[in-house]
Amino acid sequence: MKILVLNGSPRKKGNTAALVAAFKEGAESKGNEVEVVPVGNLKIAGCIGCEYCHTKGEGKCVQQDDMQSVYPKLASADMVVFASPVYYFAFTGQMQNVITRFYAPWSPAAKKYALILSSGSPDVYDAIKTQYLGFLRFIKAQDCGIKTFCGTDQTNEKNLAAMRQFGASL
Repeated sequence: MKILVLNGSPRKKGNTAALVAAFKEGAESKGNEVEVVPVGNLKIAGCIGCEYCHTKGEGKCVQQDDMQSVYPKLASADMVVFASPVYYFAFTGQMQNVITRFYAPWSPAAKKYALILSSGSPDVYDAIKTQYLGFLRFIKAQDCGIKTFCGTDQTNEKNLAAMRQFGASL
């Protein structure tokens, strides 16, 4: 299976990056092909609602930014994993921009999804889970799991082992 992980964290060595690396290790141990795209470090604007993609653009966004390098990866992925720290009850702004830009192709090829969230506080995940599950219902895709981590020691061996196991279970 070809798995695309969209890492919305702007921190290259933060908790989300460590959790994603463990997930990738587990998924690859079972023969999956995993690509991690650090969308938190890319220049991707949010959807501007111009409708070019659905009128003249034939599913292509009018905006010419780093999302153009993500679209082909979305088109060939069997599974997409959203990984993001939680900033004030929401995905990072960078991840939210990526999600709004899924609008151009309307429905990505992948029909399997997972969600990895990291936060310093517990009980901040409800809004994101609702958005994620609503998105999956809309595109008629399968949720393969939601993993949440919180606190100051998210990258302890127990959590990393859990992420390797999660990746291997897909």
